[in-house]
Amino acid sequence: MTHRSTALITGASAGFGLALARSLIGRGWRVIGTARRADRLARTGAELGKAFLAVPGDITDPAHRAELAETAREFRHLDLVVNNASRLGPSPMPRLANYPLDQLELVYRTNVIAPLAVLQFALPLLDPDGVAVSVSSDAGVEPYPDWGGYGSSKAALDQLTAILAAEHPELSIYAFDPGDMRTEMHQAAFPGDDISDRPEPETVVPALLRLIEQRPKSGRYTAADFTVGIGR
Repeated sequence: MTHRSTALITGASAGFGLALARSLIGRGWRVIGTARRADRLARTGAELGKAFLAVPGDITDPAHRAELAETAREFRHLDLVVNNASRLGPSPMPRLANYPLDQLELVYRTNVIAPLAVLQFALPLLDPDGVAVSVSSDAGVEPYPDWGGYGSSKAALDQLTAILAAEHPELSIYAFDPGDMRTEMHQAAFPGDDISDRPEPETVVPALLRLIEQRPKSGRYTAADFTVGIGR
């Protein structure tokens, strides 16, 4: 590419989003990053320098998404969009029969509606060889008890990602399941448990980078697919 590669990452102030932003900037990319916690995002910007453009705000807020879209359009192109921001829901997680519907609506607004809204403004900005990634979860595939709110939202995210891929065959559009990681959200899913055996997000980023570099056909992939090669 003759231009500087530009990525848009939601949920960029912590966990997998932060680890990915660090790695991309280390490779010479520019990153537009957003997150709800302005203080954390400011610290991320201070750490990563001028290559990181912080746009703080709640991705479920249409006004914030409009600001994010305007910022992205200033660069006239995007090479990568990563919908990483997610909401777990109540912790401990309730069973679906008792799930507070107002909380379920918040989960869906964050995990389904907001990612689609981001892609609606971002897809036209993607270069012909651009990539869009929705960060998924095995909870969107496996029916784990107590994971109904989060899991069903990720199943919906997987499906809308697959449909967007079918509607835009000229682009590379993926759902990517990073697996369990040692993050605040994963800890909230298991309050009081020791999750120190889960891998750090930094160790999972190389799998996503290999997905971006190899550009297999659009679809749903897991981090494991890119640690032992793609058997598809």
